[in-house]
Amino acid sequence: MRMLMMGAALVMMTSAAMISSVMAGDDDAKGAQKLAMQGRDDYWHCLAREYSRDGNQGQSEQDFGRSVAGACPSERQYYRVALLDYLTTQYPDIDAGAHLATANRAVESAQKDIVTAFVKHKPPQK
Repeated sequence: MRMLMMGAALVMMTSAAMISSVMAGDDDAKGAQKLAMQGRDDYWHCLAREYSRDGNQGQSEQDFGRSVAGACPSERQYYRVALLDYLTTQYPDIDAGAHLATANRAVESAQKDIVTAFVKHKPPQK
C-alpha cells in the first residue's frame, strides 16, 4: 500500500496522471461498495432462510431472536468486513472504531428487522 502511495505521489506531477489516479480511486470505492452490497444481500438471504424454517413457528420472539443472532455466522462476518472496508474507503479520515461500530449496527439492524417481521407475521396464540 505504501508503494502505491509513493508511486501515486510521483505520478501526480502531471495533470494527466492526476486524472488517472482519481479514476483508480473511484474504481476502488465502487468495488468496495459492490462487495458491501453483496455481503448485505447474502446476509439477508441467509436470514430469510432462517425465518422460513419450519421449526420457528412455535418459537417466542426471544427464542427466535437468539436463533437469528447465532445464525449465518460466515455471511454476517463477510457483511461486517465488506461494509467496514467500504466505509474505510469512503471516509478514510474517520476513526476505524467508528466504522466498526457502524458495521456492527448494520448487522444488528438486519437481525432486528427479521425478528420484527417474524413477530408481525406470527399467528396469534390460542
